[in-house]
Amino acid sequence: MTSFPAELGPALRARTWARIVRAAVLRGSFTLSSGRHSSYYIDKYLFETDPSVLRDIARLLAPLVPDTATRLVGPALGGVPLATALALETGLPFVIARSEAKPYGTGRLLEGRIEAHDRAVVIEDVVTTGAQALRAAHDVEAAGAEVMLVLAVVDRHEGGRERITAGGYRYEALYDLGEWSLSPDAGPAPPG
Repeated sequence: MTSFPAELGPALRARTWARIVRAAVLRGSFTLSSGRHSSYYIDKYLFETDPSVLRDIARLLAPLVPDTATRLVGPALGGVPLATALALETGLPFVIARSEAKPYGTGRLLEGRIEAHDRAVVIEDVVTTGAQALRAAHDVEAAGAEVMLVLAVVDRHEGGRERITAGGYRYEALYDLGEWSLSPDAGPAPPG
């Protein structure tokens, strides 16, 4: 369970979750990145492209970024708007982690500046398997920087947390579907 800073208040967190659910939870038959089928899909682009929701997400994520972090990392494509909004909220610079290097231009996996002494936080949108976050974290380490934390907006509660922590990374999620309901009247799920 994520230890959420009380100074922002539980009302903002609950209100933002309800807005994410209303905007981005789709019902039907979907194939997830894991290959598994699901009766719902969280379309991250529907909440990441709404400036007011994105602003509130950045406000909620900012206190979870360690004070000693020096760089944010946004895996392409969904992590980029989150890293941008969080960079504006915290003042920290960010890099974009590509899934593969392009055969033209610089051919880099990490776009932007990253230094060997950087202490980075990888920002993810929706974590199912954790594969994209792990790939970005490995690329950051290959550049000589330290990954302090993988920070997600939504954890589908389908093994991503376990896979990321088994990879040796600290992990936090703003919303974990083991704790939060997907009902239209969204809020924390009752215990038990």
